[in-house]
Amino acid sequence: MLVVTIGAVTLRLQTEPGLFSPQWADAGTLAMLSLITFDPKDKVLDLGCGYGLVGILAAHHVSPAQVLMVDNDPTAVAIARRNADANGVPNVTVGLSDGLRGTRESGFTKIISNPPYHVDFSVPKHFIEKGFNRLVLGGTMWMVTKRRDWYRNKLGAIFGGCRVNEIGGYYVFEATKLRSTYARSRQ
Repeated sequence: MLVVTIGAVTLRLQTEPGLFSPQWADAGTLAMLSLITFDPKDKVLDLGCGYGLVGILAAHHVSPAQVLMVDNDPTAVAIARRNADANGVPNVTVGLSDGLRGTRESGFTKIISNPPYHVDFSVPKHFIEKGFNRLVLGGTMWMVTKRRDWYRNKLGAIFGGCRVNEIGGYYVFEATKLRSTYARSRQ
């Protein structure tokens, strides 16, 4: 079991070998969360939720009913569901979805993701392009990776720009949706 304290929230999280960062909270995820301020009115998507750290933390700051956590791994979804219940936010929605393909939910003010970045870019490309379409105007996509250039360029092409923060060897990207169409044609 992991015990993670972020601000005034302490979470107790079950994990399992085979899930991302099963022995400790990922440093990149913690770096990203150190920059995010939740508003009680937010609607949050934890995209690629793993065992649920991001979505469960969000649900302690916003209405749990306004948090959707998705992952393409059935084990991750089951553990995230148990962790949400055990951490006092049973009203979050946790679902099995390959990126955004398995949900029609939209109207998010924040989409938060630590995408798989040690593979080709098809997964983060899907997350960015389809995530843009699920955000409200003024909504923000947050991502963290160890790669800067591709993400900065892709987020810039879709959102028209992004803020990049470097923390402990990780790049935290913050891209706000300012228009209803992509800024430039797809890359």
